[in-house]
Amino acid sequence: MTVETFTDARHPAPGRLALKLTPKPREGRIRLVSADASRLLLPIVLLLIWQGACSFGFVGPRTLESPLTVAQTLVELTASGVLWESLVASFKRAGLGFLIGGGLGLLLGVVAGLSRTGERAYDALLQMLRMVPFLAVIPLFVIWFGVDEEPKILLIALACIFPVYLNTFSGVRNVDPKIIEAATVFGMRRSAIATQIVAPLALPSIMVGIRYAMGVALLSLVAAEQVNATSGIGYLALNPRASLRTDIILGVVLLYSVLGLFVDFLIRTAQDRLLPWHRTILEKAR
Repeated sequence: MTVETFTDARHPAPGRLALKLTPKPREGRIRLVSADASRLLLPIVLLLIWQGACSFGFVGPRTLESPLTVAQTLVELTASGVLWESLVASFKRAGLGFLIGGGLGLLLGVVAGLSRTGERAYDALLQMLRMVPFLAVIPLFVIWFGVDEEPKILLIALACIFPVYLNTFSGVRNVDPKIIEAATVFGMRRSAIATQIVAPLALPSIMVGIRYAMGVALLSLVAAEQVNATSGIGYLALNPRASLRTDIILGVVLLYSVLGLFVDFLIRTAQDRLLPWHRTILEKAR
């Protein structure tokens, strides 16, 4: 947005200010795309070093398969349909777990952030549960919910609650109280203040929590799919250990990393769409 002066018949006063919206230059978009692409430079360099170490015999195949071998194994798994079935099963579990845990964490964070009563009611309990080792609750979930899909989804949901809750609580509490006080003076209702003022200002922190929780959902798949699973990428990584198929294990590890990068890219893109003003501030700070 630029400010220009104009004088015409309808506005005879010279030098009158006018606001004119100018589109974002294409060079700026290209610069942002280049900056995102540059983030892949280090992973590519590490893959090249890994391939070189395997090709020149510094690392044996029993210790570490080469990236080309791992890629060939992933292609074979994809052609056989095993990899696709595993991805679909894992995405269903991770998606449902994230929706349940993230939604609950968002609700609890908003209530505790807006109300001291809500904070006193359950914040201490959530902080205690947050410090419980994740693997320690797996036997309890098996006893309580059986060995079907329920314990897997609920384990992922449990892992996703805390990142969203903590970031939502922090974002709501860090809203400037003077803004809320001014809105109250002008007669805004509490619900309108929460939806029109607090929510937009807390949204950057909430998006950080969602971004972190989606990564946690993928990580918790490994533990969740140990509970009598017969499908999923976590099961695919653990199952071939008996036959020492390090190429499959490494392939799943690389697949996890690519999925994590893809999910992070989706969240960053959504954040840029939802918070254009926040993106502008970051760009000017660079």
